[in-house]
Amino acid sequence: MNLVIVESPTKARALRGFLGRGYRVLASMGHIRDLPPKKLGVDVEHRFRPTYHLRKGGRKVVQKLREAAEGAETVVLATDPDREGEAIAWHVTQALRKDLKGKRVVRATFHEITPQAVQAALAAPGALDMDLVNAQQARRVLDRLVGYQVSPVLWKAVRGRRGLSAGRVQTVALRLVVERDREIEAFVPIEYWTLEAELSKIDDERHFRARLVRIAEEKPDLKTEADAAAVVESLEGADYRVLRVTRKRKSRRPYPPYTTSTLQRDAANRLGWSAARTMRVAQQLYEGVALPGEGTVGLITYMRTDSTHVAESAQAEARQVIAQFWGEEYLPGKPPVYKTRARVAQEAHEAIRPTSSHRTPRALREHLKPDQARLYTLIWRRFIGSQMKPAVYNVTTVDVATAREGHDLPYLFRASGRELIFAGFLKAYEVPDEKPAAEEGATGQVLPPLVDGEPLALHGLFPEQHFTKPPPHFTEAGLIKELERLGIGRPSTYAGIVRTIVDRAYVDREKKSLLSTELGRVVCDFLVAQFPELFAVGFTAQMEEDLDRIARGERAWVEVLREFHGPFAAAVARAGAVAAAEPVTVSSGKSASLVVGQCPRCGGDLVERKGKHGPFWGCSRYPKCRYTQDPEQAPRSKETGFFP
Repeated sequence: MNLVIVESPTKARALRGFLGRGYRVLASMGHIRDLPPKKLGVDVEHRFRPTYHLRKGGRKVVQKLREAAEGAETVVLATDPDREGEAIAWHVTQALRKDLKGKRVVRATFHEITPQAVQAALAAPGALDMDLVNAQQARRVLDRLVGYQVSPVLWKAVRGRRGLSAGRVQTVALRLVVERDREIEAFVPIEYWTLEAELSKIDDERHFRARLVRIAEEKPDLKTEADAAAVVESLEGADYRVLRVTRKRKSRRPYPPYTTSTLQRDAANRLGWSAARTMRVAQQLYEGVALPGEGTVGLITYMRTDSTHVAESAQAEARQVIAQFWGEEYLPGKPPVYKTRARVAQEAHEAIRPTSSHRTPRALREHLKPDQARLYTLIWRRFIGSQMKPAVYNVTTVDVATAREGHDLPYLFRASGRELIFAGFLKAYEVPDEKPAAEEGATGQVLPPLVDGEPLALHGLFPEQHFTKPPPHFTEAGLIKELERLGIGRPSTYAGIVRTIVDRAYVDREKKSLLSTELGRVVCDFLVAQFPELFAVGFTAQMEEDLDRIARGERAWVEVLREFHGPFAAAVARAGAVAAAEPVTVSSGKSASLVVGQCPRCGGDLVERKGKHGPFWGCSRYPKCRYTQDPEQAPRSKETGFFP
């Protein structure tokens, strides 16, 4: 008998349907071991050795795995194909060390939960990748050091806010939000004017508009109404004619298939979802849905990835679907290849795509929950569109010259129009029109047929006042995009980063915008002032690169931690002295949730809440975990436990 160990019961249920009698499939229920919740758990004096404890409920899981391992010839570690999955598999081997002696222990990885992918992985298993395990350990230890040693300094610095926390990545994300908000507040709008001419062919009712784009070979610089009025006056009685007509064909290439961050951004923009909601539903689609005649089967590939790579077999299947629904003319000569744009791409995963393009959204709709159907539709359409030909447009640009009494004037107007002549990938994946550049002139209109030298009739000049605009507040999608651009965080962390700064009341959600609270600004200012290097964007990105080097076997994880810890420990000591001498009181803004202990059900933070019947304690992972407790029935813990 072979024992297969995965993370979740859903994934285990799906594999049981594929593997038959020779296999037993059990779930570890995620990480079965972690650093202790109420102690540092890292021996900084002895090579940063972590002390791992079984998580809540871990004893029962370990006992079940031990009993199953006793009668197994081979133990297959089939956890997710990334650093967290590798670490979960390693922790399982450590918890079962005695029980695995003399047994064949192998590692099997697959990026989709389908019979073909699982059988292929089991047919060619490998060994645990300790470089990936050490990269995960290094991240966990780094985050624990920062969270457990900086957060108490914050409690001293900000009076009455013992539930505050700092995080190696979360604080940098908060800093981005705070700095953007302050940039917006400090922004001074600058006035400027544009001028458009409404024109037509002679004796033609079809009007179009052209914008002033040049004054004597220079871009127009109309700062005030008086500047615009002076141009209008100069054009009094002028003649207008077509100087040149330029016609071009332009292609719009398909978007690449989704990565974690682009899926989160698109779901935010198109569905109005948070990153956490997107990942929760994507997890369901990945782990499997029960389908008639197939059992439980995964519908999408692994959803934590920064790669746009697609397997050749998946491309071939997508081409069959495209030919079936839209015809051969929508197929490019060969499948497209997309370059991964992430600053530091992690392990070589595939992009997020359907496990079978033949499973159309319409065919699956009745078998999926509403959220599952909406997200699957988005993923399916994006992937199918990525394998299609570009869209093709006819773009016409008309330059309009001005003259008076046979003498040219220095004013050049421009109009442009665009006509879709081949939809290409837009048949599958609709996208909004992009905003044109100012030098394109007046756009978004249908132009009449025009020829060079043709006279035009003027129907009016229309000056319009504008003001420069500040950058927008970060949305959740925009913050994730910026974090990815800067090389901060990884696909598995984006949703958690945003959730943490909101849960800690450092940031408020206002419609789609993320706005820093007074508390968030006080925390950010103190941390950035006292730890300027630690919470610098460049340093955090460099640390991510070091973690990637550990994962590739290019650096030793203890060496990276040692380089970090010396300056960090000195900074903690200095900051502690400042916090004790100059504490700050936050007079307004939302208060942070006070962490009062560890949730006995899932191991998360137990925090103070206020309900309609008064205060209570509840799990910070609500609604995923709904544990609550009456504060009067248990003594308050003297220590505050939290995960950084």
